[in-house]
Amino acid sequence: MSTSTTTPTTIGDVARLVRSKNAGPFWLTLDVFCDDEASYRQVARDDVLDRGRIAAAYAVEPASIRVFLLPDLLAVKVSFPRPVAQGSVHDRDVHAGQQHVPLARLPLAPS
Repeated sequence: MSTSTTTPTTIGDVARLVRSKNAGPFWLTLDVFCDDEASYRQVARDDVLDRGRIAAAYAVEPASIRVFLLPDLLAVKVSFPRPVAQGSVHDRDVHAGQQHVPLARLPLAPS
């Protein structure tokens, strides 16, 4: 008897690029760029970009999350307040260059 486990398809699996950056010293922005309309539609679904799912991945309040759909660019932008101010003594990623990973790992099918 074979027990096969498959890992769910993630945003990072279908996107061309998932990146993060500062949006000022108090906000963080995550960008998802897709190569084609089919990939964009997979990522841009309401159940994938659900604020509750994103909030859980980043330990932020769902109400603070802003999601911008940019279909003409085949892109999605997600922004929310940084947990600490950029450059403060507790900031571990001054340029926010590593903050895209939880979003990239978010499964396309909610669990």
